[in-house]
Amino acid sequence: MNNVVIVESPAKAKTINKYLGKDYQVLASFGHIRDLPSKDGSVRPDEDFSMDWEVDRDSQKRMAEIAKAVKGADKLFLATDPDREGEAISWHLLEVLQAKGVLKKVETKRVVFNEITKSAILKGIDNPRDIDIELVDAYLARRALDYLVGFTLSPVLWRKLPGARSAGRVQSVSLRLVCDRELEIETFVAQEYWTVLVDMTTPEQAALTARLVELDGKKLEKFTLGNAGSADEARARIAQSVFHVAQVESKPARRFPQPPFTTSTLQQEASRKLGFSATRTMQVAQKLYEGLDIGGETVGLITYMRTDGVSIAAEALASCRDAIEQNFGKNYLPPSPREYKAKAKNAQEAHEAIRPTDLHRKPESLAGMLTDEQLKLYDLIWKRTIASQMEAAVFERTSADIRSVDNKVALRATGSVQKFDGFLKLYQEGRDDAGEDEDANILPALTSGMDLATRDVRPEQHFTEPPPRYSEASLVKKMEELGIGRPSTYASVLQVLRDRSYVRMDKNRFIAEDKGRLVTAFLESFFRRYVEYDFTASLEEKLDEISAGTIGWKEVLRAFWSDFSASVEATKDLRVTEVLDKLNDLLAPFIFRPTEDGRDPRSCPTCNVGSLSLKIGKFGAFIGCSNYPECRYTRQMADSATGGDELAEGPKLIGTDPASGLDVTIRTGRFGPYIQLGEGDKPKRASIPRDVPLENVDFDKAIALLSLPREVGLHPESGKPITTAIGRYGPYVSHDGKFVSLQSTEDVFTIGLNRAVTVIAEGNKGRGRSAPEPLRQFGDSPVTSKPVKLMSGRFGPYVTDGTTNATLPASVNLDALTLDEALAIIAARAAKGPSTKSARKPAAKKPAAKKAAAKPKAAPKATAAKKPAAKKAVAKKPAAKTTAAKKPAVKKTAKAKPE
Repeated sequence: MNNVVIVESPAKAKTINKYLGKDYQVLASFGHIRDLPSKDGSVRPDEDFSMDWEVDRDSQKRMAEIAKAVKGADKLFLATDPDREGEAISWHLLEVLQAKGVLKKVETKRVVFNEITKSAILKGIDNPRDIDIELVDAYLARRALDYLVGFTLSPVLWRKLPGARSAGRVQSVSLRLVCDRELEIETFVAQEYWTVLVDMTTPEQAALTARLVELDGKKLEKFTLGNAGSADEARARIAQSVFHVAQVESKPARRFPQPPFTTSTLQQEASRKLGFSATRTMQVAQKLYEGLDIGGETVGLITYMRTDGVSIAAEALASCRDAIEQNFGKNYLPPSPREYKAKAKNAQEAHEAIRPTDLHRKPESLAGMLTDEQLKLYDLIWKRTIASQMEAAVFERTSADIRSVDNKVALRATGSVQKFDGFLKLYQEGRDDAGEDEDANILPALTSGMDLATRDVRPEQHFTEPPPRYSEASLVKKMEELGIGRPSTYASVLQVLRDRSYVRMDKNRFIAEDKGRLVTAFLESFFRRYVEYDFTASLEEKLDEISAGTIGWKEVLRAFWSDFSASVEATKDLRVTEVLDKLNDLLAPFIFRPTEDGRDPRSCPTCNVGSLSLKIGKFGAFIGCSNYPECRYTRQMADSATGGDELAEGPKLIGTDPASGLDVTIRTGRFGPYIQLGEGDKPKRASIPRDVPLENVDFDKAIALLSLPREVGLHPESGKPITTAIGRYGPYVSHDGKFVSLQSTEDVFTIGLNRAVTVIAEGNKGRGRSAPEPLRQFGDSPVTSKPVKLMSGRFGPYVTDGTTNATLPASVNLDALTLDEALAIIAARAAKGPSTKSARKPAAKKPAAKKAAAKPKAAPKATAAKKPAAKKAVAKKPAAKTTAAKKPAVKKTAKAKPE
């Protein structure tokens, strides 16, 4: 018997092939085999959302191999991942194989397994099913929505907000979360408050600390003691009072373990405890799931890592409880297994939680077999899974009410004692804050009526703090709470925000960049509904209803497109000046912050005549004077928030260059603060890098920046100089026309010759002819999600998004080319369709022409004769649409749904 099994990845195929034996041939599709072409019209709302699908060049080769294997097979098992994307890949495979006509005598079934183990795979093969059409419909709806939003809204941004890059259904709402938090921080006004702590001792000289909670019979609120004066008065009252214990109350308390990991909680905890980004967490988890070499055998170590379920299979629960008893004893094993229910909004609990495939495979047994990252993540998953089924930790919490003899001053002391560590013996969940553990304080033995002596009274000043910026962990948690997106997409969404320079990371926290704030402000002004949290969450609920089979996918698309297209249409006549006026008002708290001297923050500090407002240039947004060109004052958008506004009054003199005798000043321009030497038409200037705080730029640092480029020394092999400098893409080291990026600005001034030679050598590895290096690389395309690159071709420079290549006009300045401009050029090229030259390629078969034509005149005839064949190839396109619409192989299993 000849059976073919198709999975996504070669690693997965290799593992499964070992378990199934010689009657099975396991092939990999390498993920999705086709997608919507990156051109306008791939999804057509006017044709009831019909879609064109395109198989890329690499997938065409793989599909030819798969079709060849399937043609002579008895059975075909589609064994892609057990989620919506996996179901979609199986559907695409089925559609393409049917179009190739290789499934006529082949029995086709869908199989799923939650873990790559022999028992799970054999069980899946023995229990096949048909493709779940509801999951496919949910995929089609999401793919169409993301395409329509990205391909419709992004061009609006390019036209109305130059410098903006792209918008997305989930991406833009996630960006709004970061921008809203940034605005909260910037507009936050700190409020002073005081607390009073009292150090006391018992008659046995045991120490404790109590807090003032009541004064003159009135309960203290947070801001009751609002200044030093009121705190000192309270201190004096306490110092004059005599205290005793009025009441002691002790209560038992239990702390229960957290459920095993879902996709989002794994990303959060790996961020907190291991410092992994969401993307890195998923990459490592994928390896653990697909299988690694353990003692000469490829073994899948964890269950499927894209899930929001928190349940564990019965056999795994039994194994987990057995492992707890063996490793920790019966005291740590609850009487019955714990059951968990997902708290996340829109949770789909079709799959298990993430757990080890073998609970008896302890992390220490894998040391030396896994990479450091793999072992750390496996250890985290193993401990969380085991701890989730362990006994609760038991505490005794004590609260003592302490009062003065006159009953006018009341203090409170609290603490707890751990009676049984339970699951805490193995695992404690990480925290985003650095607060004290609530169970860390232990009180001495106290009894009612006991006299206490006052040793010290400590008033402490506090200020309210703004909410913290989002970390990856807290942002993922917030998105999940609001029901924005799905856990399986969080990693890619957050990566897109970074790649497009909408946000940057600082100490593992998201900070909104100017570009991101502009895009968010624009969308809030003109497409507010589509960046509202509730609207996005409700749309996610509808998409989940599609997968449940309770609503038709085209019904959801029709409702969305009706309003969305009208909103886009309403912006067609919108002028850029109208957009800027709206953004000026919306971003005023950020870009026009109140001044200490009370002057109008929008008054130009240079000419005192013009008014400052938001301007849009080729390189993005900046603040400029309305009195242009008489006044050429400019500054960056964020200067008022970052300290750059201290230069608003003009250049700041920081010293005199001893070599030239010229003044060294710090100034600010539309591209940020910079150093200038002297005056004149073309004075020497040096930009201040972003990783160098303005307050750290002293005279020595300024001279060092002006002195660049710096010669490190001569290369020991070539004898040519090695230099360091700072370019528009950051710090770098160069040698003989080659450039390699450096990690930080400080490296430019401190790197030595030996390290520079090493950096250059490592940076030049792998640069062979087989993979031409791009001249420049921008962010990802909103349509293809692939990097947009500037390349050098035989006919001149061109830009590509991985699918469409667009030659650049001679008038384009390559150094000034932005991602938005590149995307616009690519979109214009894609809209034209295939070139005439490209379209003729399939028809022009030169070998056949050579045989038929001995004379030069015969060549045109051969070409002409081939034209009908070219038409046939074009005519096949509608057939692909029909296939996608009919879904012949899955129609039998589809439930009747309204469309």
